[in-house]
Amino acid sequence: MHDIVDLETQGVAAMFVASDVFMQAAEVQAKALGFPSVQRVFVPHPIQDRTDEEMRALADSAF
Repeated sequence: MHDIVDLETQGVAAMFVASDVFMQAAEVQAKALGFPSVQRVFVPHPIQDRTDEEMRALADSAF
């Protein structure tokens, strides 16, 4: 989340992608960082073993 907020404040479009079990934590952290409107997509858990292509497909379907 920190990286996404940093990129957005520098004018670089970015989106946070995380598994759905972290939805509440991401919302809280975005607010704590002063950027509650940061773009985010939540995909089915788990994601750690997914390929880049699988992650893109998950993000596309969630967005």
